[in-house]
Amino acid sequence: MDLVDEIYGISKIFPTEEKFALTDQIRRSAVSIPVNIAEGAGRNSKKEFVQFLSITRGSLYETITLLLIAKKRAYIDELKFKELSANIDSISRMLSKLISAVK
Repeated sequence: MDLVDEIYGISKIFPTEEKFALTDQIRRSAVSIPVNIAEGAGRNSKKEFVQFLSITRGSLYETITLLLIAKKRAYIDELKFKELSANIDSISRMLSKLISAVK
């Protein structure tokens, strides 16, 4: 959830022309991370939960790719990118451990 807040905060400063492109896409990818975990946890089987956790991993990769694009376009600086990237790496490690534990 903290990552979602961070993404919403940084994407506020993206140029107006990105409103329906990069801004929307990065927000949706970040929001899908906790949403897919929650939805998967509400499913009836471990197999379904693991499937939603795998979708979550894809959303993490999508988010970091969109952050790379934002950095390349100079919408965020290197320091902010590194901070968010470290947060995503931490979430990814926790997610891998959760997948292993559920399996």
